Amino acid sequence: MAEQNYHDQVNIENSVKLRALLEKLPRFCKDFFRGIEPTTSSRTRIAYAYDLGVFFEFLTSSNPSFRDIPITNLKVDILDDLTPLDIEEYLEYLSYYKSEDKEYINRETGKKRKLVSLRSFYNYYFQKQIIKTNPASLVSVPKLHEKEIVRLDPDEVALLLDEVENPENLTKTQKKFHAKTKIRDLALMTLLLGTGIRVSECVGLDVNDVDFNNNGIKIRRKGGNEVVVYFGEEVREALLDYIEDRKRYYPMEGHANALFLSMQMKRLSVRSVENLVKKYSQGVTKLKTITPHKLRSTYGTALYRETGDIYLVADVLGHKDVNTT
Repeated sequence: MAEQNYHDQVNIENSVKLRALLEKLPRFCKDFFRGIEPTTSSRTRIAYAYDLGVFFEFLTSSNPSFRDIPITNLKVDILDDLTPLDIEEYLEYLSYYKSEDKEYINRETGKKRKLVSLRSFYNYYFQKQIIKTNPASLVSVPKLHEKEIVRLDPDEVALLLDEVENPENLTKTQKKFHAKTKIRDLALMTLLLGTGIRVSECVGLDVNDVDFNNNGIKIRRKGGNEVVVYFGEEVREALLDYIEDRKRYYPMEGHANALFLSMQMKRLSVRSVENLVKKYSQGVTKLKTITPHKLRSTYGTALYRETGDIYLVADVLGHKDVNTT
């Protein structure tokens, strides 16, 4: 049986997750998710399902008209019964609420995302003429406070790569594992810093996606489009060293094609890369919280400073809207 690529496997896993989430939502919600499937990613649909779950939990716990009605028994007609004031009350509820003995806090960003999810939900049924009102569209989106973009300075980039190569701030246990993963970690960090690819794009790479003849890697963007991203000599050398070192290992079944392998000989996960970046960056800067996305911002900033072309940066980073860059 042929090995499934990373992206197909993720979509399968997400489909299973989504089906489980839909079992907890009103039955009519399945129409919405079926309708948006052609234009959204599996990750987006899961995020919508989580957000709608919070919304319906709010209705059945806080709204007197729907209190104590099982969520799965709610009918599509309830969407017409709500007003903009109900939606605003929901946003207020999101500031702090408890669910299954856990506490949740949403600030402007979280509230905005959940309102956007609810707007998409309402828009679907309104455009299909299943409901007559669209109160979610009448509620203002929470204003976001601008935050300074966190990135590494050039000297911090050099320090980070030095830390990966010759760590000084790791524990004894971490140093023990580092001896086995140093070449891999250096290739991974150099690749992220030298191309600006997303962490999901990085872990999704297969060995055959690397083209040393043209110094490029084939990645699949968020929307599913495959593109080639080119890299420089430093990335090339780090990848060549790692691929040579990788020959010593025997991947688990189903992971033979994966470029970056974990200590368990499986494809490296997004969470593992996030932990690696956190581990190494803590020894470089105490004032910045560095994530793989911050390394992406670091690359984008460096490219803009070098070229002054924001449209080029947006294209290289895979941003459809230059305002995102």
